[in-house]
Amino acid sequence: LDVLLGRAIRLDLDSLFAKLVVARRGGYCFEQTTLLSAALSHIGFQPAAHSARVIYIRPRHEAPRTHMFLTVLVNGTTYMVDPGFGGHGPLVPMPLVADAVVRDGRDAHRLVRRDGEWVLEAEIDGSMKPLWTSPLAVEQPVDFVMANHFTSTYPQSPFVTMLMLRAILPDGRRVTVANRDVTVTTDGVAEKSQLSDRKALRTLLADRFGFDLPEAERLRVPAVRSEEHTSE
Repeated sequence: LDVLLGRAIRLDLDSLFAKLVVARRGGYCFEQTTLLSAALSHIGFQPAAHSARVIYIRPRHEAPRTHMFLTVLVNGTTYMVDPGFGGHGPLVPMPLVADAVVRDGRDAHRLVRRDGEWVLEAEIDGSMKPLWTSPLAVEQPVDFVMANHFTSTYPQSPFVTMLMLRAILPDGRRVTVANRDVTVTTDGVAEKSQLSDRKALRTLLADRFGFDLPEAERLRVPAVRSEEHTSE
């Protein structure tokens, strides 16, 4: 939302805490993962940050390294932790073990080795599909500053052109918004609807995402061209 409102995405901890915790707002991978990394470090862990190419909707050669995730060593076992992928991403830590399927309710994920890299796969429509690929090199904070700038300003970035939201409600329901399309999934059953205008978007944010954002009523989304819809 902030990208579409023309606001800079800041990765310093004070800004992240104010946005994600105090204001109860969400954020994309650089924000969620940077804040989680700081929290893990504060309680005594030593998380390592990594970048990945998102290959769920595009081939590897068209996917820059614009996703951020962590690995954490716990009692001799390294876990992959990915709080900011959204969509089909895992909601639980995954041991960094090739081909081990991790199940969490209806979700199933695994990490596999392919072409010298680690690939995260998710079970989607009955088969395992790749989400991202990473060499698992340890990255420095400045690398994510650069990737964050690209992701939030490049004219063809999906975050610049599309409205993308996701929430997991306390009762387990999942709410996904892609431009005007809203999907609420309950126990694997999806209910679909469309946002009629920007006021409907603001109401959805308050009802499903837990915060009021008056600026949503002037949000502009380049991927939606019709002026009659909220995601214009």
